[in-house]
Amino acid sequence: MIKVGIFGANGRVGKLLIENLLETPDMSLSSVYVRNSLNFSVDPSVLISTNLKTFLNACDIVIDFSLPDACEALLEAAMLTPKPLVIGTTGLNTHQLNLLKEASLVMPILYATNMSLGVALLNKLVLQASSALEGFDIEIVEHHHKHKKDAPSGTALTLGEHAARGRGLELDKVRVSGRDGNIGERSKNEIAVMAIRGGDIVGRHTVGFYNDGEFLELNHTATSRSTFSKGAIRAGGWLADKDTGLYSISDCLEL
Repeated sequence: MIKVGIFGANGRVGKLLIENLLETPDMSLSSVYVRNSLNFSVDPSVLISTNLKTFLNACDIVIDFSLPDACEALLEAAMLTPKPLVIGTTGLNTHQLNLLKEASLVMPILYATNMSLGVALLNKLVLQASSALEGFDIEIVEHHHKHKKDAPSGTALTLGEHAARGRGLELDKVRVSGRDGNIGERSKNEIAVMAIRGGDIVGRHTVGFYNDGEFLELNHTATSRSTFSKGAIRAGGWLADKDTGLYSISDCLEL
């Protein structure tokens, strides 16, 4: 039985992780980390801790859906008490991404901006389409609920990275995330990544390839956050016995 620790349990996905673990064979919830208190009840056998070291010692793997600063604190603590980490937190800055890479030298870490099977396959399709459809303009649009704090979404940026890679480009050098005023014609290599926020949209991502006379759009829509929690649990089971290193959801799904 794999003992799972949940970091970020008070969040939307955190609550689903706890619910989905009850239905998962060979895995169980052993510990929950909270900064102050847990805003719902769990089985009395589950350790609820405000101490990161105590939390880490009580589990075999950790699944993290929190905020960037909290994820940073987890990585720093795990460097001293290594555990396999499944990181689903988005919006990490350069320092936090570098820390994640450093931590992967002493423990296995699976980092994904989206844990769904559909998005993992979409990334692969975008890479192939970008390479094959030379000369097509690439535009990415993502929709999320009004409470999402980072923009563009981590998923959209990952899709953009795959699109850029298909053209031999670096996304940071060609990305456009807004247009306003008399800005001139669209440049040949730019890749737009636009964000829409509203209501309770779980997540929708469209990658369009546009040419004179035709266009192709690849779309993924998440209708429930359980696709993220179930994907993360699957990733945790896969990661539990892996060697140190940095893994992706594509590694887990063998795509």
